[in-house]
Amino acid sequence: MPTYVHTTAPTRYTEVNGDRYAYRRFGAETGTPLLMLPHFRAGMDHWDPLVTDGLAENRPVILLDNAGVGNSGGRTPESAEGFAANAVAFLRALGIREVDLLGFSVGGYVSQALVLAHPELVRRLVLVGTRPRSGETAGVGERVAEVAAHEVLTEEDYLYLFFDDSPGGRRAGREFWARRHERTVDADAESGPESVRAQQALRADWNTARGERFTELRRITRPTLVVNGRNDIMVPTVNSWILAQHIPHAQLVVYPDSGHGALFQYPRLFCAHVARFLDSEVPFT
Repeated sequence: MPTYVHTTAPTRYTEVNGDRYAYRRFGAETGTPLLMLPHFRAGMDHWDPLVTDGLAENRPVILLDNAGVGNSGGRTPESAEGFAANAVAFLRALGIREVDLLGFSVGGYVSQALVLAHPELVRRLVLVGTRPRSGETAGVGERVAEVAAHEVLTEEDYLYLFFDDSPGGRRAGREFWARRHERTVDADAESGPESVRAQQALRADWNTARGERFTELRRITRPTLVVNGRNDIMVPTVNSWILAQHIPHAQLVVYPDSGHGALFQYPRLFCAHVARFLDSEVPFT
């Protein structure tokens, strides 16, 4: 059997609710699969190969284009719950009964919705650069809404949105940008305008409170690792502290000199922290 990595793993397809979903699976053959759910507008090629390949050393890694995203068909949902329901249907279509779940940014919204609706499917949870429902917005960068809405995000856009405005942060951002474009064959399509609009509706819905704020976090009983950069201008870092305070079995890791894309700025350290969390018989030991 060939050994695939981020840049060589073939795009595969499976039917979910009558639509064709694109996904890639690579890494170790055995172990609990790690399903990775990406940020706003992102598909499978928006991940950092150092992160995906690093995590795939000891477990199967699964990247997914949800409905209407990238190379997947169907209509993109307008809520985190809709994204989560699609992800659950996808796992069932593949016959997967349990996963570790890693959600980055909007993928973190979806991950929370998924584990709340189907806790039996999730063994351990990793939330990166994300917020709880109706989380804090104070500290969002002045130009975030404008830049994130650009039809095509440039390198400078990514540097502003994902990385700290410091020499180290900008250097790390440029290095990430180069790695992100290493895959040149069988690349993922960019999400179209209809999918982007639906994901914007998802974000607006997630910002709306349902009952008392943060109470649903107490129902997330799976061991949870919460990760962010010190100065996240996309999803202010205080939200990671809120998640760690309200999820009963959670640990918070904050990286220095970094922002929303801290996992891309410290890919090897991030993989070491996540691998230790996922591989330990008892989490947080």
